[in-house]
Order: sequence, then structure tokens, then C-alpha cells
Amino acid sequence: MIAIFIDADACPVKDEVYSVAARYDLRVFVVANARMRVPSGLGVELVVVDRGFDAADDWIAERARGGDVVVTGDIPLAARCLESGARVLGTDGRPFTEESIGGALGSRALNAELRERGVLGGGPRALSEKDRSKFSSRLDQFVQAGLREHAS
Repeated sequence: MIAIFIDADACPVKDEVYSVAARYDLRVFVVANARMRVPSGLGVELVVVDRGFDAADDWIAERARGGDVVVTGDIPLAARCLESGARVLGTDGRPFTEESIGGALGSRALNAELRERGVLGGGPRALSEKDRSKFSSRLDQFVQAGLREHAS
């Protein structure tokens, strides 16, 4: 059976993941550097990793496989998970693919440099209800594709 992995420390769409996972009776691994509340009885498991740099990313990347779905806003983690055959969905509902990951990594590097120079500031904008709906719909599509892949 496939699983969903959440890079949870800054994930704004955990509730949407829980809802989709419950619909398909899927296991969800909520991976974080600190304890947080997760729903009980829905196949959701909190995994608290060391506070070391990239510890949550390493835990997810070592376990996500073909058919699984990874939810993250971390572009390097997305690249690692794509290499293992997982489907990767950004927290904004944007899918990461083999075709798009190179550009995403390049944009990330450019934005980091612009932030260092003080040219670019701020973080991501807050998600609207439309964004959350788009995310849920895309996650549902990813789960269905993973289930089909797992069945064949």
C-alpha cells in the first residue's frame, strides 16, 4: 500500500492531507523536528527526528518509494524523492516533476542569492481557500495514480 509523507515543520496543508488520506485509508507519516498534534485513529503517525540539519528530509527521502506521495515545500527534498520514484506535491498544490525540478532548483538558488543581497524579502503568501482546494484536488489525483501504480 502507498503512504503519504509530510515534511511537516512548516506545512500549511496538513489537515487537507489527513482528509484525503482518510478517504483512501492511507498511512500518513508526519515528519517533524518537534512534537505536534496529529489526529488519532486515522493512520497518522508522528515521526519526531533529531533537530539536525535536514534530519526530517533524510528520514523522508530514505523511505519514500514509487507510488508514495511526498508533500513538501523543500525543493532539494522534492528532487531526492523524485529520484526514488515518489510523487511530490508542493504545499501550494504545484507538482514537482522530473521536467520541472531543474528549473525549481535554479530558481531557488537565484532567490537565495537575491535574499542575501537584500533585493528579495518576505516569505510565501498565505494560502487562500482556492489554493487549499487546488491542493486537495491535486493530492487526490496523486493518490489515485499511486494506487493504480501499486495495483499493477
